[in-house]
Amino acid sequence: MTTPFEALDEAARTAHLRDVAARALPAWGLPADTPLTLLNISENATWRVDVAGEPAPRILRVHRTGYHSTAGVASELAWTQALQAEAGIPTPQAMAATDGSLIQCVATPALDEDRMVVMFEFIPGAEPDAAALAAPFRRLGAVAARMHEHARGWQPPPWFERLTWDYTHSLGEAGNWGRWQDGLGVDAEARAVLGEMDAIIRERLARFGQGPERYGLIHADLRLANLLESDGETRVIDFDDAGFGWYLYDLATALSFMEDRADVPELVASWVAGYRDVRALPAEDEAEIPTFLMLRRLTILAWIGSHAETDLARELGLPYTRTSVALARRYIARFGPAS
Repeated sequence: MTTPFEALDEAARTAHLRDVAARALPAWGLPADTPLTLLNISENATWRVDVAGEPAPRILRVHRTGYHSTAGVASELAWTQALQAEAGIPTPQAMAATDGSLIQCVATPALDEDRMVVMFEFIPGAEPDAAALAAPFRRLGAVAARMHEHARGWQPPPWFERLTWDYTHSLGEAGNWGRWQDGLGVDAEARAVLGEMDAIIRERLARFGQGPERYGLIHADLRLANLLESDGETRVIDFDDAGFGWYLYDLATALSFMEDRADVPELVASWVAGYRDVRALPAEDEAEIPTFLMLRRLTILAWIGSHAETDLARELGLPYTRTSVALARRYIARFGPAS
């Protein structure tokens, strides 16, 4: 009888993911006992690989099951390769295994699962200081604009396959991360307030539309944990959620978990200024930024509900829901009830 991964306790899950990582290493010509250091377990498990004789570590990502197909992961790698080669944007570059492939599959019959594993080159840098974000956000705005400009002119391969982050796949019936109504501590009062905001968001996004100047291929997760500051540059990593959505959603993701900070207007202004250094952003688009901030807020609330076992979900906890309700009241007061 097989035991599903979800039935394991936290320690057993971590041990299993380490085992998968170790069993993948020979595919890249490395011994299975090459030192591995856990960096993060959220959606995927990310490990630092310290290879003897190499000046920099490598990064190994063990994918979650059931989120992307092999074509989906290959599509992520294709875009990051194109961004660096064609737009000069430093991105995580996958390293080919000894068989020439970028993606390895590691089977675990005892759990009845297969996991994709990818090895990346190391990108130096440190997460931005949350207390001093104005300069990084201006640089990030420019990087986001360059990514969007590249995406608009890029011809993806015919097998290209990524997630969609429109209303239906964020808050609607086909939500990629489930329903915000199932978020932690969403009681009747919270459901009523957040539901009213949801309806306003739906209407405003429908009016905003999905024209090619506003909607296309985006990173979709530019939160601080996915940014690296190095030599005066703001670099972007972890394109695992990259897909099709509104360009302004990338700004909203940069402010994940911070929407209630007093300096949000200043951070938005910094990002917008950097964006406009590269790409036009009409005033009517800028005026809709609060909607995208709340779209992201509710999407994360759904994620917390469907990923309650993760460290990040436990860290955010009930305060995230309570703050979301407070932000929703402010948004409703500004934009009015749904028609």
